[in-house]
Amino acid sequence: MSSDAADDIMDGTHSALRTHGYAALTMQDIADEAGLSKAALHYHFDCKHDLLLSFLDRLYGQFEERIADPPGDDPAEQLLSLIETVMLPPADDDPHEFRTALLEIEAQAPYDESFRERLERFDDAFTERIRSILAAGVEDGTFREDVAPDEAASFVATYVRGARTQNVAVGTPLDDSLSAFRSYVESTLLPASAEVDTE
Repeated sequence: MSSDAADDIMDGTHSALRTHGYAALTMQDIADEAGLSKAALHYHFDCKHDLLLSFLDRLYGQFEERIADPPGDDPAEQLLSLIETVMLPPADDDPHEFRTALLEIEAQAPYDESFRERLERFDDAFTERIRSILAAGVEDGTFREDVAPDEAASFVATYVRGARTQNVAVGTPLDDSLSAFRSYVESTLLPASAEVDTE
């Protein structure tokens, strides 16, 4: 498949998921959004399931790039930047509809090993990025010496997943969740005399 055709199909999948959600999504919907015939789409993908697996692979590559090097002058600022990057969608995204569709896909993971394996890659990469920032912060004194990077990273990743789910499911503002996370960093991770820079 040419890179242009792949981009058209993946972009069409993104648009179709926003419009139709996961459950109602059809190959025809994706073909329409991609500007292709259904036959042309089936030439590359046998079914919606296979196409969505490729779509998740593409999202994972983009996700790795987004979390690779969060800005900040110290590990505390880098951690906050990372969490903001993952919690808040890109400015040109349509967060509610697309995140709702992704939540529908995540709900299939207990029953679909292929979906589960791909979603676990997101979780593993995110948790490891958090852990590496926490470990660096403990080593250089930014974070308290009694912070356990593995345990704290697992907690933070779980918190972020829960905050995003709450936002999609019941509309809990992400800004509120970010504010609570900043409080957690200041009260639990930083030495007593330190404060995280939120500017």
